[in-house]
Order: sequence, then C-alpha cells, then structure tokens
Amino acid sequence: MQFESWIDRQIREAMERGEFDNLPGAGKPLELDDSDDWWIKGKIKRENLEPVLPGVLSLRKEAETIQEKLADVKRADRAREIVEDLNRRIREFYARGWAPGEPRVVVKLVDVDAALQAWCNRRENSGRAD
Repeated sequence: MQFESWIDRQIREAMERGEFDNLPGAGKPLELDDSDDWWIKGKIKRENLEPVLPGVLSLRKEAETIQEKLADVKRADRAREIVEDLNRRIREFYARGWAPGEPRVVVKLVDVDAALQAWCNRRENSGRAD
C-alpha cells in the first residue's frame, strides 16, 4: 500500500493540470555560487532590484555611477546641479560623522568640471548634443 501525503497530492494534481509547464528558466541550470547569500543575489539580479545601501555606501555608489545618472540629462546646468547636489550630500555626511556600526568608507567628492566634461564628450560622441 502506497501512502501519498497531502503535499505530494497537491504537486501531482498541479502537474496533471500543467501548472509547471513552460516556467521561466525551465531546463536551464541554476546559477548558484558558494556564498551563503546566493539566493538574494539571484533575486536582485533577476528582478533588477538595487539593494538598499547604508548612507556612506549609497553615496559612494552614486559617485561611482554619476555618469549613468547624467545619461539622460539634456542641459549642462541641470547636469551641474546633479553633481553639485551629490557633493553637497557627501559634505553633509562628513560633517555629521559616522553612525555607530556604520562602515568607515571614504567617499571622494566628484570633480564637477571633469564630470561635466565627460558628460559633454559622451553627448557629442553619441550625436545628442543640443
């Protein structure tokens, strides 16, 4: 005599209804790594989620990706405002100091002129200069 548990029956019936047919990723290998947080990294990647970072790390990431933020900006004065606002927030962070337990990460101010020059060059090279 074979015993089928409630969950086994639910799975069997769902399979019979075809509810597991054509699922995304079917037949593809799982992308796992050796870290303990592989599952959250996979979810962030699959769903294009940006992890929420603590203050200083968020500022650092924003400084590193400033050109991405400027990519759709059409006017130089607006691009300058964005970079100067980031530098203002970096200065405010240092004036406030680190919170207990916050990582001691250095965030350099963004060179406004260099960022604007890179923005201009990218726009000229893409033919979007207004």
